Amino acid sequence: MKEYARKHPHSMGEWSQASRTHVATMKEGDFYHGEKSLTLDRDRTVKMVLTTKSGDTVVLKPEVKLGKGDIIDSMFMSKKALCDFYEEQIEDAYKTGVMLSLHVKATMMRVSHPIVFGHAVKIFYKDAFEKHQKLFDELGVNVNNGLSDLYSKIEALPASQHEEIIRDLHACHEHRPELAMVDSAKGISNFHSPSDVIVDASMPAMIRAGGKMYGADGKLKDTKAVNPESTFSRIYQEMINFVKTHGQFDPRTMGTVPNVGLMAQKAEEYGSHDKTFEIAEAGVADIVDIDTGEVLLTQNVEEGDIWRMPVVTDAAIQDWVKLAVTRGRESGMNVVFWLDTERPHEVELRKKVKEYLQDHDTEGLKIQVVPQVWAMRYTLERLIRGKDTIAATGNILRDYLTDLFPILELGTSAKMLSIVPLMAGGGLYETGAGGRRPST
Repeated sequence: MKEYARKHPHSMGEWSQASRTHVATMKEGDFYHGEKSLTLDRDRTVKMVLTTKSGDTVVLKPEVKLGKGDIIDSMFMSKKALCDFYEEQIEDAYKTGVMLSLHVKATMMRVSHPIVFGHAVKIFYKDAFEKHQKLFDELGVNVNNGLSDLYSKIEALPASQHEEIIRDLHACHEHRPELAMVDSAKGISNFHSPSDVIVDASMPAMIRAGGKMYGADGKLKDTKAVNPESTFSRIYQEMINFVKTHGQFDPRTMGTVPNVGLMAQKAEEYGSHDKTFEIAEAGVADIVDIDTGEVLLTQNVEEGDIWRMPVVTDAAIQDWVKLAVTRGRESGMNVVFWLDTERPHEVELRKKVKEYLQDHDTEGLKIQVVPQVWAMRYTLERLIRGKDTIAATGNILRDYLTDLFPILELGTSAKMLSIVPLMAGGGLYETGAGGRRPST
């Protein structure tokens, strides 16, 4: 497929140094800034408990069995910080005249990101929601499902009431920026459904198109790409900076970026759905050892905050390091572990990666453990010169990069080969970057 793409290159939009496209992400109050992490000193069984300010004790997750060496995280996103961020970005886009787009992962992050999406819709159409909130509640409108849910719920209302709501929604656009569209001809916007614009597909497509997305008039335009969660969004801004400086990639000459992802045993955020909660009342959120009563990690949370506990097992990390070394040896490519020095979870991972690399023969291999933004810059500098680099990443970044680079290299991630060796033996093989990550 790579050779075919080089001989028959797909179209790529041109990047201008004057492009106004940029990534907007939270600088405080998101999961990245509200994260604590711990490597367990022994086997433990824990529970997730919320002690509310009114004195109630609510067990949100009664039991999670963990092993020695596993890494657990306690992270939360502040509802207030998120809503303030949306207000600021919407206002900035309106004042500067740049189109607004929202990029989340509401499919895989099916508990937290629909909530994140819903707040954006509600803030954008704030005047209409404030006016009609009581009626929307009575109708069972779930803003986390986007405008499409609202439109379907008001369909049965009397014509005059229905038309009033539609007018009020449209009136919001008078003091709001233009919205990126999913289908300009049908009037389906970025806010119609949380699953219409998925960050790992939408951001690469935008970068491939020269930093542009479609507006309501069907024309491609620069955009403020809102990625609320900053943990991984910085890599996209780094790529935008790169192509604005060096120009668009050329499929005929660019290298390739295979990925070795930390996936096994429900690793990290992608395995945290059953340990993710929207806080009903302000209080203290604790991860507690059931046997000893010891509080392992604690967070102060407010009503509406999103709290979760990702886990990655020690066995999964050892397997990941082994796979990365093996792939580097077989391919002869440089291997880069994308691990930050400031993020608590990745600080713990860095310790383990450096320890477990010593268990393998790495003589003659070039293996680096570096922060994400540095890793992206290093990889892009090699990519544009036709050099290949293996990206060894965590689970979410694995998902993002296995769309990002194939879309630029091949025009789509549907033509790549995914090979997932299983820890218990055997493997999963599929064409395309989609599908399901293994649970074991």
